[in-house]
Amino acid sequence: MGYSKSFVRFNWVALVFIYLVVVAGSFVRITGSGMGCPDWPKCFGQWIPPTEENVLPDNYKEIFAEKRAVKIKKFCKFLSGIGLSKTAEKIKNDPTLIIEENFNAQKTWTEYINRLFGFMAGNFMLAAFIWILIKYRKRKIVLISLINLVLMGVQGWFGSIVVATNLVPWTITVHMLLALVIIGLQLLLIQEISPGQRKPISLNKTMKWLAIVVFGITFYQMFLGTQVREYIDELTKQGFGRETWTEKLGISFYIHRSFSWLVLVLMTFMLWKNEQKNKIWLIRSAYIILSLELISGILLAYANMPGLVQTSHLIFATIIFGILTMLIFRLKTSENS
Repeated sequence: MGYSKSFVRFNWVALVFIYLVVVAGSFVRITGSGMGCPDWPKCFGQWIPPTEENVLPDNYKEIFAEKRAVKIKKFCKFLSGIGLSKTAEKIKNDPTLIIEENFNAQKTWTEYINRLFGFMAGNFMLAAFIWILIKYRKRKIVLISLINLVLMGVQGWFGSIVVATNLVPWTITVHMLLALVIIGLQLLLIQEISPGQRKPISLNKTMKWLAIVVFGITFYQMFLGTQVREYIDELTKQGFGRETWTEKLGISFYIHRSFSWLVLVLMTFMLWKNEQKNKIWLIRSAYIILSLELISGILLAYANMPGLVQTSHLIFATIIFGILTMLIFRLKTSENS
């Protein structure tokens, strides 16, 4: 079945918006704007947030603290229901989770723009799903699109939990990993509908396994990166400044750093083999982005972790993840053809 160029482009645009959500989310985090909107999906009870504190009720902190307490209670009940009673008790008994921040227009609008990108991405995915139902109705792409649309809804709901729990670190990690799954499924959908992405990539056995290993390490690296970020959040709460973070980070940071060099060695070997015979642009692209990723990582480790570099580090990591995902999908197609 052939798919129109406009449909294929539409889904690429949806992928761009998904990436923009990840980028905006990182910017929210480095600016400390995660609690810029104390409620969800509205912001201070409004679809368009205020720009000045004087338009809010005098007791706005108490109002939103009460609403958050209700959400936390429901979430803890959900966690207990799936066997995470200890986690639920820890969240329930943490009084810091219902402490409201003072209104800050810059943080509020930073978080609000992040939500707008999420809204746009979700609507593009919804429109693509409706488009498929009306025009194409192929079972496989209907299923992929539906699952990803549901996951996007879950991601939105979980975003409200992240806010309700006042940015409990592990919820941010889950939020990030779910975003990677959504990116992967969107790429799978694009592969199914785009003739260019369906062309198989033939590699020898060694190169195929190298690609799979690098992909696995990259995914694990992103998980470790979120762990490192959690430790940074904890250090920040304890009053430690940027200049002391690197020396106080735990084993996850050193594993994360070591694996970065391992990926570089493996990717260098892959690039060398690729340039001898295959000259596959995905491998070249992954290597270029990996180099930029490592440079940003060095700056994070030795330049007191400047905020914008943190965002760049995440952007490069998610782009590498996307490129390697496309490579793996097409290798799988090649093996099955």
